[in-house]
Amino acid sequence: MSFGDEYDGGGGRGRNRGTTGQTRTRLPDADTDDGFGGPARRPPRASRSLVTVVGVVVLLIAAIAFANRGGDGEGDTAKGTAPGATPTAATGVKPVTGKNGTIPSGFPQDEQGAQSAAANYAVALGSAEMFDKSKRDAILAAVIAPSRVTHFRRTLDQAYSPSFFQNVGLKPDGTVPDGFTFVSRTAPMGTKITGLDSERATVAVWCAGLLGLAGEGSTKPVTNGWFTITMELQWVDGDWKTVTYSQKDGPAPVGADTRASSAEEIADAVTGFGGFTYAR
Repeated sequence: MSFGDEYDGGGGRGRNRGTTGQTRTRLPDADTDDGFGGPARRPPRASRSLVTVVGVVVLLIAAIAFANRGGDGEGDTAKGTAPGATPTAATGVKPVTGKNGTIPSGFPQDEQGAQSAAANYAVALGSAEMFDKSKRDAILAAVIAPSRVTHFRRTLDQAYSPSFFQNVGLKPDGTVPDGFTFVSRTAPMGTKITGLDSERATVAVWCAGLLGLAGEGSTKPVTNGWFTITMELQWVDGDWKTVTYSQKDGPAPVGADTRASSAEEIADAVTGFGGFTYAR
């Protein structure tokens, strides 16, 4: 769930396998002497379980080695292999390490930096903290361009009204009713640059989101949605900041046949699984 819903007034495997025939020919055992008066012994056969364990260990070692590769991006290129990066794939550049409160900051002044900023800002602006006035103001100060902070605060203070709070299951003052857990999370699925120069960038962020009140008897149960956020960013004081923000529904995949969890399971998941910030 992104704050764009409120900002805009509320606004949503198959694999073909070929077969190959294999013929195995088993030769008769040789009756050669093993030097001790008996037939030669056949070498012991490793158990399948041992082979499986060794295979898993090898895969784990390979995965760890890959994860710890340096970020110079020269590995494949040096061998003459074309890089397989796509606009939404993470590059070999290490993510940012700076923070503005709990929000990553210090993004590079390039295409990747703009995409990183937009994805991180989508997470922050779609969080449950946006429903608390003091926390919302801190988030806006961290992600919005200074010249636009006052405008965003004033507009969102009007949007996060008593009637809106009640519409999502909260009390008129925005607090959570006793015995319930409020959920508002946004998870970026991918990013795309639609405009870029040295001082400005326009980035679309495809997201999935959760919104609702978890708990027995909730009249506003947690639901999921898919939406695309578009942000115009400006390079200000050594970092990307948001100037404009809009949101539209989709693209949304076909829903799976997964059984809907109980209110208790959802509440336990929300409190047991912490949300992520996003930096690429």
